[in-house]
Amino acid sequence: MAVKDARLHELLAPVVAAEGLYLERVRLIRAGKRSVLEVTVDLPEDEIGGVGLDAISAASTAISAKLDATDPIPGQYMLDVTSPGTSRPLTELRHFKRARTRLVNLTLVDGSTVSGRLTEVTAAELVVTGDTGETVLPLADVKKGRVVVELKRPKPDAQATIEYREEDC
Repeated sequence: MAVKDARLHELLAPVVAAEGLYLERVRLIRAGKRSVLEVTVDLPEDEIGGVGLDAISAASTAISAKLDATDPIPGQYMLDVTSPGTSRPLTELRHFKRARTRLVNLTLVDGSTVSGRLTEVTAAELVVTGDTGETVLPLADVKKGRVVVELKRPKPDAQATIEYREEDC
């Protein structure tokens, strides 16, 4: 992370946290005579689901107010507040925690792959349930992962042990 990006991250993290979100990344990009400030926000790692448009809008308003008050970026710039989306690679523990209940494709350090629904995440292990049953993987064995986009997610049954929020389904 560039020094300027790190300073902006430090400035904006409390603002984003006050909105109930996590500041994933801040990146200042030069675009001709202007700059673009890309701010990526996410839900806290213990929550399941996606960041809604209302939350993005509220975060954008709060971030804009903080930037106007402190003026940390010289010249003109455009503010772009977004969420990571499903295309984000799963590389950190918090990414895997956020992907609970989702279908995932995992690439292991030995080059093999595991696919299924990510049902449990601890600091040391991932539990993936697929066609062949439950697979427990040491987190250290997972090189990276990706969420599989589901056009229609299954509704949870009454016996499910995974917590769902209605907007996740």
